[in-house]
Amino acid sequence: MRDEIERVAEASGARVWLHARNLDGENEMGIDADAPVVLASTFKIPVLIELARQSDAGRVSLTDRIAVPASRRTDGPTGLSVMLDDANLSVRDLAFLMMSVSDNTATDVLMELLGGAERINATMKEIGSEETHLLGDCKFLLDDLGAQLGDGPPRACPALEPSGTNRSTPRAMTRLLAMIWHDEAASADACAAMRRIMGLQVWPHRLTSGFGDGVTLSAKTGTLPGIRNEAGVIEFADGGRYAVAVYTRARSFDSRLPAVDAAIGTIARLAIEALNSD
Repeated sequence: MRDEIERVAEASGARVWLHARNLDGENEMGIDADAPVVLASTFKIPVLIELARQSDAGRVSLTDRIAVPASRRTDGPTGLSVMLDDANLSVRDLAFLMMSVSDNTATDVLMELLGGAERINATMKEIGSEETHLLGDCKFLLDDLGAQLGDGPPRACPALEPSGTNRSTPRAMTRLLAMIWHDEAASADACAAMRRIMGLQVWPHRLTSGFGDGVTLSAKTGTLPGIRNEAGVIEFADGGRYAVAVYTRARSFDSRLPAVDAAIGTIARLAIEALNSD
């Protein structure tokens, strides 16, 4: 199955890093599952966990309202990042925007509220995910990427390498997902809220592209030049639940890579088939 997965990735024009685990069993499989990968916007999963844990501890109230003036915007194609007027939202609605449409402004407002990358990194170590390390928020990452790219080719950009950006490993990311689904990342109520938010992501074109009807996806995508990722939980009508993290690096830096998007879904399906064949 590993060879077949790698053939699918190669045919799409990408390299793949993968980990999948059965959430109700011990089966797991991976391809370079412990290698550091560029998280892109999948780093918003650790941000969501930090928010849940601070809410549990009483340090943050999910219903508190946060003013986000028009002057306080992080570049991005969705949500508050493209809105023109002052906004005032609850903390939990900012989290919804962060996860459902990958709103960069909402993410950065939340990270500032939570204590930034340093606080989130400390929590990742505390819960056994030392491989997950954030260098900064969306503005930091995008500013750094823009400064490094200049007029040069993206392939020569350190900000597109794991050591130069927010990073983790596929195995660490499915472990975080398993903790959310097993009510271990935070309280049971907080984990239920995280699962709900992750189920509201508006883009179904990667992981679920490999499956027919009757499959539920709760996930987060990640996109940067040449980078196409998704990490999430796929649930079947028969009750089967699988955490899958697919990270790819394409040979092309085109803004649209439908072959890679489709390959992510096929790879997820093949990985789950491999788990069920053991």
